[in-house]
Amino acid sequence: QVQLVESGGGLVQAGGSLRLSCVASGRTFSSYVMGWFRQALGKDREFVAAISWSGGSTYYTDSVKGRFTISRDNAKNTVYLQMTSLKPEDTAVYYCAAGPYYSRNPTTYNYWGQGTQVAVSS
Repeated sequence: QVQLVESGGGLVQAGGSLRLSCVASGRTFSSYVMGWFRQALGKDREFVAAISWSGGSTYYTDSVKGRFTISRDNAKNTVYLQMTSLKPEDTAVYYCAAGPYYSRNPTTYNYWGQGTQVAVSS
């Protein structure tokens, strides 16, 4: 069992930055692929980024490439999402998730956090 708790969301102006954190409980954190997803009001949950168990491989959706960076610290059981050059269209609830392998499909991931709201004003 893995429990995930996100933090770091908030309200920011367009062009600003935020860093999201996701702390995991349990001793097996380093064996999971970690992903970030987001869900805007009235829309489906969409893939944002993922990172392999070692941190050696990262994956991004096209709309955030060059602006967002995913990283992890297995010693701290934490995964991060550094978000820069934020746009109003990045506004959503952001969720971290843990899964057995990389996928952009949210159904692959077994464990989810409660989400943290990110709002970007124009």
